[in-house]
Amino acid sequence: MSNIPETGRTPRVTIRLVVLQVLVLSLLITLGGRLWFLQIRNGQEYDQKAANNHIQQVVTPAVRGSILDDRGVPLADNETRLVVSANRTDLLKQADDGQAVLARLAGVLGMKPKDVQDKVRLCDAKTPQPCWNGSPYQPIPVSDSATTQQALQIMERREDFPGITAEPTAVRRYPAPSQANTAQVLGYLSPVTDDELTASEKTKNPLLRSDQIGRSGLENTYDSELRGKAGVTRYEVDNLGRVIGKAGDTPEEPGSNLVTSIDSRVQAVTEKELNAAMVAARKTYDTVSHENYKADSGAAVVMDNHTGQIIAMASAPTYDPNEWVGGISVKAYAQLNDKKSNYPLLNRATQGQSAPGSTFKVISTTAALNAGYAPDGGYDCSSSMTIGNQVFKNFENESFGPISLGRALEVSCDTVFYGIAYKEWLKDGGTNPKHPKDWFFKTAHQFGLGAKTGVDLPGEVTGRVPDRKWKQDYYDQMKDYWCKIAKTSKKTDLGTEIAKENCPDGYVVRAGDSVNYAIGQGDTLVTPVQMARIYAAIANGGTLYQPAIGKAVVSADGKTVTPIKPVVTGKLPDTKADLNYMNTALANVVTQGTADWKFGGWPQTKIPLHAKTGTAEVAGKQTTSWFDTYTKDYTIVMTISQGGTGSGGSGEAVRRIYEAMYGIKKDSGEIDPKKGLMPQPVTTLPKISSDGAVVKSASYETVTAAPGLPAATVAAGPPPAALTPTDTSKLLYGRKSWS
Repeated sequence: MSNIPETGRTPRVTIRLVVLQVLVLSLLITLGGRLWFLQIRNGQEYDQKAANNHIQQVVTPAVRGSILDDRGVPLADNETRLVVSANRTDLLKQADDGQAVLARLAGVLGMKPKDVQDKVRLCDAKTPQPCWNGSPYQPIPVSDSATTQQALQIMERREDFPGITAEPTAVRRYPAPSQANTAQVLGYLSPVTDDELTASEKTKNPLLRSDQIGRSGLENTYDSELRGKAGVTRYEVDNLGRVIGKAGDTPEEPGSNLVTSIDSRVQAVTEKELNAAMVAARKTYDTVSHENYKADSGAAVVMDNHTGQIIAMASAPTYDPNEWVGGISVKAYAQLNDKKSNYPLLNRATQGQSAPGSTFKVISTTAALNAGYAPDGGYDCSSSMTIGNQVFKNFENESFGPISLGRALEVSCDTVFYGIAYKEWLKDGGTNPKHPKDWFFKTAHQFGLGAKTGVDLPGEVTGRVPDRKWKQDYYDQMKDYWCKIAKTSKKTDLGTEIAKENCPDGYVVRAGDSVNYAIGQGDTLVTPVQMARIYAAIANGGTLYQPAIGKAVVSADGKTVTPIKPVVTGKLPDTKADLNYMNTALANVVTQGTADWKFGGWPQTKIPLHAKTGTAEVAGKQTTSWFDTYTKDYTIVMTISQGGTGSGGSGEAVRRIYEAMYGIKKDSGEIDPKKGLMPQPVTTLPKISSDGAVVKSASYETVTAAPGLPAATVAAGPPPAALTPTDTSKLLYGRKSWS
């Protein structure tokens, strides 16, 4: 008989059916659980998201706050330009999706139709720039340089330009290069990126896709204060994207103004004199390289000794920050980053680093005094000093015989500092140190070198103190490379010699390292702002301030003022007596030292000037000029790469800056404080009235605001030529009738 059940199912079939039933039941349970999760547990969240699909936002950018100098003169503000924009929603209602409208618009604006079409297309992964990366419901700027006549054509022929608007809009404006350029200090703006949008989502003032944010300089450091808060209008749209109603709006909040310690007049003079010094250097013959100095870059810093606030900061080469307004061209961007242009985006005052040369000797003098060397001891200033088989020469083989430390500063005698540094190297154990005191390294760190000053500008570099730790770290990085070259290279060049010497023990601080370091040579690197802070501290009695440019943040209506107070970061390791001793020596540099030939007739009894010259040698290049100076109130530091000697390359330019600030007649001792740009530091803040108008000093007019725009956004002066009062009224106040 058969064992098949009456149902006709075999055991195998039964098992398969059971498994199938279990799978179906599992799928039903999973589906039910997912529906419960979506509709009940997270139902409210998804209801909100669904509702948001029918709400679209149109952003009204906030007016960015102005950056003002110490008297209220705008360094960066906004000007009213006529911006022509296209509304995609209105264009897509046209039979041809607005192509004819855009073609007519291109004709009015003098643009190619394709260029206009590209500007209003939406960005995606496959669409290259130019394109629009903001909301499709946001008016898309087509041109920010429309003339009044072009704007009036669009306004008066609205039936030919549906979806096109032309209205006054606040656009960022920077000084012309012929004025106080201040490019590297101010920085520039550019559109926000996707990563920045994501990162800002949880902040108090999240970014919007239409935002422009600061990319460098003060625009970057104080971006959140300057940017303000954009306004948002929410519209209800149907499933085809058509607007069917308004769902509410949040008004924009203008950004705050930043008052700086920069004086635009002193800034302009500093930039002018730095440039003049570089031009003069290029006409000066270098007897070492047998060609004129190249003077390829430079920087200058003017600092308030009592606060660390920066009055002027110049960097060369420079650029026009207005290049970035409205989007920089590919060609202009390439030029700014081209090696041939020597990278003008760099701020040489905070990002340029080089050996300081003899300006470093104030640190070496402090180190010697703290190590127990007598200030007036008879130190041999011979023309050269031999250590082992190496000869270390004095500058231009000068010889002054036995002199004091003060006189060594005055005449910048290298061999005096060679001798002291070599003695300290021997005391510390030479090439086999056990418990070195390292007075020279220690003192440099106490003066703030090898670390950022904290200046309120992005991208500051640290410089370098080549102490024992740095030597060890650098050796660890370079050992394999040095040893490979030493073993395989058959060359006899300097690079191979250095590799062979450093392969076995490149971490050791040798005698040559120590003596070179004592005169600001070797591997030591500093920035101009670091040296300005040091000399300002010597001037004020030993207080190291954190350099600062921001002075106060003032709300758009002027009612809230948030001062940025000076910050003390340390003290120089000098006694009062030692500082007085160095002050006397540095004053003598001007009257009977290395800078006296540039300061004949200077009113030293009325405005005591102190200085230290520096001529730094750089392998493969011409010498770098350093000139570090101070008076009772101000410090001025100037440096020019491949610019010659300290006083020869920079001395005259620094004198001209002081003359302008104090009102001193050129190359004389005659003083007229009334002609001085800044005979005393400015301690007050400019006032901003409740309507947003900046009240400047008596020599500047108060700029009045147009309705709806803060005062700082309105360019002073009459309306454009050829406009009737009626036209002007339409452009400024008749915006509602344009759309």
